Amino acid sequence: MRVFGGIEAGGTKFVCGYGTGPQDLQAETQFPTTSPQETINRAVDFFRQQPEPIRALGIGSFGPLDLDPDSPAYGSITTTPKPGWQNTPLTAALQQALAVPVLIDTDVNAAALGEHHWGAAEGLDAIIYVTVGTGIGGGAIAAGKRLHGRTHPEMGHVRIPHDMTEDPFEGICPFHGDCLEGLASGPAIRARWGQAAETLPAGHPAWALEAAYLGDGLANLILTLSPQRVILGGGVMQAPGLLPLVRARVKLRLGGYLTIPEITEDLDAFIVQPALGVKSGVLGAIALAQEALEE
Repeated sequence: MRVFGGIEAGGTKFVCGYGTGPQDLQAETQFPTTSPQETINRAVDFFRQQPEPIRALGIGSFGPLDLDPDSPAYGSITTTPKPGWQNTPLTAALQQALAVPVLIDTDVNAAALGEHHWGAAEGLDAIIYVTVGTGIGGGAIAAGKRLHGRTHPEMGHVRIPHDMTEDPFEGICPFHGDCLEGLASGPAIRARWGQAAETLPAGHPAWALEAAYLGDGLANLILTLSPQRVILGGGVMQAPGLLPLVRARVKLRLGGYLTIPEITEDLDAFIVQPALGVKSGVLGAIALAQEALEE
C-alpha cells in the first residue's frame, strides 16, 4: 500500500497529513510550532503512529530555505526571523528519523502544487499562488513544474509604490521595511491600525489600502510570469469584500495593456481563492512526497 506523508510547516503551526490525496486524507493533525526539536519530534510521532508506514514525505515549509541540492545545508531553514529556527536542518532531521525519501519546498510552492494537482489550477501549466497572512509569499508553476531558480521565489519581498503622504507607515519587514510583506501582511495591518485584520469591519479604510498594495504586487507578478490563473490564499484574504477590491486594483494597474480574455472578460475566474481551502498546503506536501518517490 503506497501511503504518503505531508507536512505544512508554518511559522505558527505544523499540519501533518497521511494519505494519497484529497479523497484519501486518512489522518491529519496540527500543533503549534515551538522549538525545532519538540516540533519535529511531534511530526515524527504522528507518522509512526499510523497503521502503515509512509513511503515518502513531502514538506512545504516557511523559509527562507536552502534548496540547492549540492549544498551541505540542503533542506534547511536559513535566515528566518522565527526565533530558534535559524539554520534548522529540517529535511535531514526528518529523513534520518523516518528513513524515507523526503522532498522539501516552500509552503507556497507546495500549496501551488496542491492546487495544480487537485484544485483551482488543475489542468493548467502556468499559475501563481500567493498567500497573505502572517507573511506574504508566492509560489509558481511554470510549464507544469514548480518554479525555482538560484533559490525559490520570494514574491512577498518585491517593492511596490508606497506614498508616504497617504500612508506614513514605514513597514515591518526586518529586511526591507516597506516591501509588499512589510506593508500588507497580517502583522503589518495590526501594526498600522492597532488591531488584528479579522477584527476590522467591512468598509474600514484598511481594506482599500490593503487591496491597493496587493493589487500592485499582483500586477507586477502577472506581467512578469504571465500566469493562466492567480490563486490568493491565507487568512487575510478571508476578509469579506477584499477579493473584489484586489481584482479591481489589478485591472486598474494593468491599464488595458494585456488584451487576453482572462483579464478583459473574466477576471473573476482569473484571480480566485484556493479550491482546496485550508488544505492546499498539506495536500501539496503529499504531492511533493509522491514526487520524491518518483525521483
